[in-house]
Amino acid sequence: MAHAITPPRGMRDFLPAEKAARERALGIIRRSYTTHGFDEIETPVMEDIERLHSGLGGDNEKLSFSVLKRAIPTAAIEAAAAADDAQQLADLGLRFDLTVPLARFYASHRAELPAVFRAIQIAPVWRAERPQKGRYRQFVQCDIDIIGEPTLLAESEIITATLATLDALGLENCTIRINDRRLLTAMLEVFGFAAAEHPQVLITVDKLDKIGQDGVVAELRERAATPAAVDALDAFFHRIQTREFNPFGVRAITKALPPGVDEALIAELASLADSVDPSKLQFDPFLVRGMGYYTGTIFEIAHPDFAFSLGGGGRYDGMIGRFLGTDVAACGFSIGFERIVDLLQADDAGVTDALLLLHDSEASAAQLVGLKTQLVAAGTRVRLERRTKNTKAQLDRAATGGYTSFAFVGAETHSVDDLDVKAI
Repeated sequence: MAHAITPPRGMRDFLPAEKAARERALGIIRRSYTTHGFDEIETPVMEDIERLHSGLGGDNEKLSFSVLKRAIPTAAIEAAAAADDAQQLADLGLRFDLTVPLARFYASHRAELPAVFRAIQIAPVWRAERPQKGRYRQFVQCDIDIIGEPTLLAESEIITATLATLDALGLENCTIRINDRRLLTAMLEVFGFAAAEHPQVLITVDKLDKIGQDGVVAELRERAATPAAVDALDAFFHRIQTREFNPFGVRAITKALPPGVDEALIAELASLADSVDPSKLQFDPFLVRGMGYYTGTIFEIAHPDFAFSLGGGGRYDGMIGRFLGTDVAACGFSIGFERIVDLLQADDAGVTDALLLLHDSEASAAQLVGLKTQLVAAGTRVRLERRTKNTKAQLDRAATGGYTSFAFVGAETHSVDDLDVKAI
């Protein structure tokens, strides 16, 4: 019985037209970020297993793919089995994001980099996700990060560059939902949650879009969180009937939070409106961003036509210190490339002239290569294909691949001037 020949679950092949569309989008992203002063770097697809499981990656560490050590002795296999710890047999792992490798990269090359380093990373990552629509085990991340800038200048630059890139891609009407992990902590303290409860409470609040306010409250009660604090959160949910607080600024942020939150923190976050178009900013008091390494501002890309986020990021000032022993200010933003590329309209702007030469069997190799060489030298993209009986199917397939015109080549066709070029 024949078996379907498909890629591994959660991974995909891309046909030429799909690959071309992805590369056009990646080209736009690279050009936009480069224009904003960011420099592209590259890191290995694998990192040491201890680094990937050092607590920097949050829940993503549970989804990492491990790479077995070479020539593992039988005794080591038996010891790992006895301990029920297969990770003992691995020394490397595939990166599950680009932030942890960036932290290691900066720690390795700090002396060779400017005091404030602006990085671009565009590369595949791997996670052992349960494959479903929009979730893959291999996918591309497009990150920009600023390392060494402790002020909101970093957030301002990153948000501005990201919005400009989304505009360049043709994704209009995007806004940035913003919060601050310190405001979240302050809010939980006002409600009365104990500090030890905060991580689990935030994990539950992060499910708000999926399970709703009643679901969040029910789960917190089930987890035996401080009853009075849960009651206070429930009352706050009923008072706040919307998550849209406009225009972005001190007044809107204050209105969205319970009384008693530090006014200095509110003013600091609101000052983003001094450097970023406030109409593009949306304060969301319940934005959590599940990664535990965030230390300050957090943000996500929102679009009115889609219920899901198109990307996100935030400030993570404590991560690089794990490698250097001293904290370094860091802030980053990642575009959700796989979601965005599926939303983009077909764009033929990258193809100036693409010609399909359909040749008869009588045309010689020297003749065909000579014609192709002349056309390529003139800046035309050219493909040679033997003419088949079903010419229409050939032309339809070529059009899908970005070819805009065609010409027949016979034994009598000796120069470019002999070609009768027609639009597909």
